Amino acid sequence: MERCLYPLINEGANILDEGIALRAGDIDLVYTCGYGFPRWRGGPMHYASEIGLEKVLAGMKKYQTRLGDYGRMWYTPAPSLERLVRGNSDFDQNGKPA
Repeated sequence: MERCLYPLINEGANILDEGIALRAGDIDLVYTCGYGFPRWRGGPMHYASEIGLEKVLAGMKKYQTRLGDYGRMWYTPAPSLERLVRGNSDFDQNGKPA
């Protein structure tokens, strides 16, 4: 499950950084209403905040290392994900990465 969800969350962070979406909730809405992400999880960005961005970042780094070239391609953490973890923040508190 981590290998599927963590890159999805990471891409959400990139989408926010690029200004494609304004808030983490916008991404969650697309995934719950458009792609069938479980509504009771609240969307991938909400789920990330719920389990802790530290856990997501640690998982991204773990798979980046373990999977070699493939890991570097798909599991490189978004800069905003690292900033939020350093700042002890999450998507729900800020609406988007700081």
